[in-house]
Amino acid sequence: MHKRTLLQATAFAALLATGTLAFAQAAPFKIGLILPMTGQQATTGRQIEAAARLWMAQNGDTVAGRKVELIVKDDTSLPDVTRRLAQELVVNDKVDVLAGMGITPSAMAVAPIATQSKTPLVVMAAATSSITEASPFIVRTSFTLPQVSVALADWAPKNGIKSVVTLVSDYGPGIDAEKYFAERFQFNGGKIADKLRVPLRNPDFAPFLQKVRDLKPDALFVFVPSGAGAAVMKQFGERGMDKAGIKLIATGDVTDDDQLNDMGDVALGVVTSHHYSAAHPSAANKKFVEAFQKANKNLRPNFMAVGGYDGMRVIYEALKKTGGKGGGEALVAGMKGQVFESPRGPVFIDAQTRDIVQNVYLRKVEKKDGQLWNVEFDVLKDVKDPGKTK
Repeated sequence: MHKRTLLQATAFAALLATGTLAFAQAAPFKIGLILPMTGQQATTGRQIEAAARLWMAQNGDTVAGRKVELIVKDDTSLPDVTRRLAQELVVNDKVDVLAGMGITPSAMAVAPIATQSKTPLVVMAAATSSITEASPFIVRTSFTLPQVSVALADWAPKNGIKSVVTLVSDYGPGIDAEKYFAERFQFNGGKIADKLRVPLRNPDFAPFLQKVRDLKPDALFVFVPSGAGAAVMKQFGERGMDKAGIKLIATGDVTDDDQLNDMGDVALGVVTSHHYSAAHPSAANKKFVEAFQKANKNLRPNFMAVGGYDGMRVIYEALKKTGGKGGGEALVAGMKGQVFESPRGPVFIDAQTRDIVQNVYLRKVEKKDGQLWNVEFDVLKDVKDPGKTK
């Protein structure tokens, strides 16, 4: 009798364990997407959410037997809000992955939570070099400012630009852009006439641009976050700086595809370096742009969109590699070393740094069929983040 009871209990325990495993497998796989949906960086949130939803529409919402659930939260680009939302998503919603991160301070605020909870954090926007070093659970699918700034510092001296003033937003990515552009430009024999830093919040570019006009450099090098480029371009034009012979060169954030058509002819001829242009001539990108515009009332995708789209791919592929089981460490292991064709061109996730390696393009703003585009004219292939090569 005792033996039979023991056998029944053992069988019941095995059944319970199997049922628990089946339940775990069937439980939805949750992605907590924290983005600035309102405020100064709202275009970033709009682009990344649209791209994430496009990826799911094209690739289904079930991966390796798990239903994928996207939970979108608006942090208004305030790091304290980002941190609180991340904690709530991990503790209350029990998300499997955190993602998004519109600006660097937001990504840095969430890094300790990712580490403590062993939750992968896929950075789809923020671009300061050191972000991936803040947690072993961070994987980046956007870019870094050193990656795109160095290319321009090599191009400028070869094209008659001997003196430059740098103008950047005063936070992590801006400081990276200033440092890596200035170091390389001076190494190439150029002169930095001045380094100007503008507040991130509610910036007024006018007094800084007036100072640049007085200094009369050959060119002004600019980095501002996505969404602020139109204001720079407008004030640059209003001060007649282009007519005064001062060229505007910049990282691609400034001639953001999302806003470029609204900037007007003052943007024509502006040379930038970046990892993505909606005008990138590959078949994969043409397909992506067409699908994105169709799904979003003709909205043109920008570099934030491609960071979100590729971020979803990296998450999906990692979940497939774990056979649907997930788990923070297993997912990060599945993200490392991924190689694929992105709308931006060929990319891979460096297994050592968990950062993206990609092509960087030199582009010039040109008008085609009545619209402004960032038209690529040169490429540096397989660019690693220079911030991690020292």
